Amino acid sequence: MLIAPSILTANFAKLEEELIKIETADKIHLDVMDGHFVPNISFGPHIARSISKVSKLPLDIHLMVTDPLFWIDQFVFSNTEYLTIHVEANDVKETIKKIKQANVKVGISLKPKTKVYDIIPYLSQCDLVLVMTVEPGFGGQSFMTEMMDKVVELVKLREEKGLDFLIEVDGGISDQTIDICKKSGVDMAVAGSYIFNHKDPIEAIKSLK
Repeated sequence: MLIAPSILTANFAKLEEELIKIETADKIHLDVMDGHFVPNISFGPHIARSISKVSKLPLDIHLMVTDPLFWIDQFVFSNTEYLTIHVEANDVKETIKKIKQANVKVGISLKPKTKVYDIIPYLSQCDLVLVMTVEPGFGGQSFMTEMMDKVVELVKLREEKGLDFLIEVDGGISDQTIDICKKSGVDMAVAGSYIFNHKDPIEAIKSLK
């Protein structure tokens, strides 16, 4: 299981120290919120760029924004591995094209009420599918077990269509929920509160792996 700590729940007053604490992770997950697509604002390109300079880990950037096409260029750093947009956002086709032109891997995300059916037209172009296991916008929510049905469906689609995208989940991930994720077919898990609120973040990452 790949683990990508979400810095949304990190202590931003001591961000460099927080990043050092999670250096055993596989990726760093950045939740970018515009206050429109989701009812919250997190941070923009300036802080993301600072993170990219401090940490050597690949960046898994999740754009929870209404107009992702506008933002792509501003989040392409030397260690940006994934740029994930929502299928519910504007200009999905054009945004995917732009991400590919930037030589970054394409991710597409589903909110809890969105069906897997809605992303099928884009699956062949995606390197990652992010299944939200909480309503996007705020950290610390409870894991929605029923979202594992989407994971199982994606595993089946991946096999049937001969595709190789990773399946990622985000929301309510802890040592109590990681097992069902693995059994359902999840490849990568995003965890925020569980890791950064743990007395030993490295041990928290190890327990999830």
